[in-house]
Amino acid sequence: MEFEAVIGLEVHAELATESKMFCGCPVVDSTQAGANVAVCPICSGMPGVLPVVNQRAVEYALRVALALECEVSTTSIFARKNYFYPDLPKGYQISQYEHPLARNGRLRIFTSRGEIIIRIRRVHLEEDTGKLTHVKGHPDNKTRTTHTLVDLNRAGIPLLEIVSEPDLHSAEDVRTFATSLRSILRYLGVNSGDMQKGVMRVEPNVSVRPLGRRELGTRTEIKNLNSFRALERSVDHEIERQVALLRDGEHVVQETRGWDELNERTFSQRRKEEEDDYRYFPEPDLPPLKIEADWLSTIRESLPELPIARLKRIQDQYGLSAYDAAILTNEQALADYFEAATEALPGVNPKTVANWITGDLFGLMNKVNLGIKKLQITPSALAELIRLVDEGEINQKTAKSVLAEMFDTARSAEEIVDTQDLRQISDPAVISEIVAQVLTANPEQVTKYLEGKQTLSQWFYGQVMRTARGKANPHVVKLELDRQLNEHKRAAADRN
Repeated sequence: MEFEAVIGLEVHAELATESKMFCGCPVVDSTQAGANVAVCPICSGMPGVLPVVNQRAVEYALRVALALECEVSTTSIFARKNYFYPDLPKGYQISQYEHPLARNGRLRIFTSRGEIIIRIRRVHLEEDTGKLTHVKGHPDNKTRTTHTLVDLNRAGIPLLEIVSEPDLHSAEDVRTFATSLRSILRYLGVNSGDMQKGVMRVEPNVSVRPLGRRELGTRTEIKNLNSFRALERSVDHEIERQVALLRDGEHVVQETRGWDELNERTFSQRRKEEEDDYRYFPEPDLPPLKIEADWLSTIRESLPELPIARLKRIQDQYGLSAYDAAILTNEQALADYFEAATEALPGVNPKTVANWITGDLFGLMNKVNLGIKKLQITPSALAELIRLVDEGEINQKTAKSVLAEMFDTARSAEEIVDTQDLRQISDPAVISEIVAQVLTANPEQVTKYLEGKQTLSQWFYGQVMRTARGKANPHVVKLELDRQLNEHKRAAADRN
């Protein structure tokens, strides 16, 4: 029997506001700041305090809802989601349940199966929980006790939950959805997308069913995945695990599972809660959140060109392949860089600019794990280097070494080329003299070439380029070398 996976996603994205969702505490980097340095009576759950909604958080949430083509509610209501956990100081989380901020959106993704539309069930606001650090006992401690430290810096940070419908059917679908959504969040400027810091966490709900059947199977939820690699592998494993259970005549248990990165398997954490277990009820300390039409219209008009629209435009406008356009538009700053460099080079094929960015420039950046925003080479500086190649001032090999020095020193291509005397030799007379010099200095190799060892022509080419210190125009060298070698052939034929 063949089975089909059915997957829905819950994505939690911290909103990049300066202060928390319901208090004035600053948002700090929970991976860098000291423990509990950004905590007040409100976010630590002290009795008698009153929350106040962060307007900027609502604005950011609306930007996401509009980008996902959702229906925005004119009135949404905060609710208390009750459950006990050590890093939830109030004993409940302020979230939204029956009346979320937005519903019924969609996100287009592109997979090996083509374009797919994934429906968005809801987008709602809530507050993040704190952070637990589990510490094992000291090796010298015979009891080997384990204790847990609680850091409330993260408690109360604005959190946006985006819930998809179960429209995904493979680990590839899941990864593509998550990367596409991350790109949108970054374009909108509402989330850094730094998954290793936990600012975006993905929780897939996975079930399988016999192929062709409409009823959904029993689902499991994999919690708090903060890398695309873990997301893809955990979903693949969970699909395989559930299929194996059903083929053996066993049942899938509805539960929450974790991901064991070391052993690459999911493991049971607890039985999955139902909605009733959370005992939702309206938050009595917060009035209904009303969205004015004028404000929503202003936010809509402020939205940037989003990744998919920009991908299609760049592909059409610059004649790039879908692959190249997808790479260049994955990050807004990278797409800006490409377009600025291309505009600085009228008449040059945009594919050439794309190749320089995604090839040599990416190679240098990846070696030191540098992002495009911190790159010292400006778009106009890269354009200047490409122009020097296009006009024959330097060749490709020289240009690569110049780019490396630009990367390290931020000096311009013109300056490096001039100070190091790197301009390409294209004068046919000069190159003719160098070729003749090489052939005269290597009579034995010339004889072997004339006897039929044609591969020596490439060796001669290398010797010419070495003599010219790599500055000779490759095209002119090849033509002149072929001409002089043919002269040697004719002379040898005349002698015979």
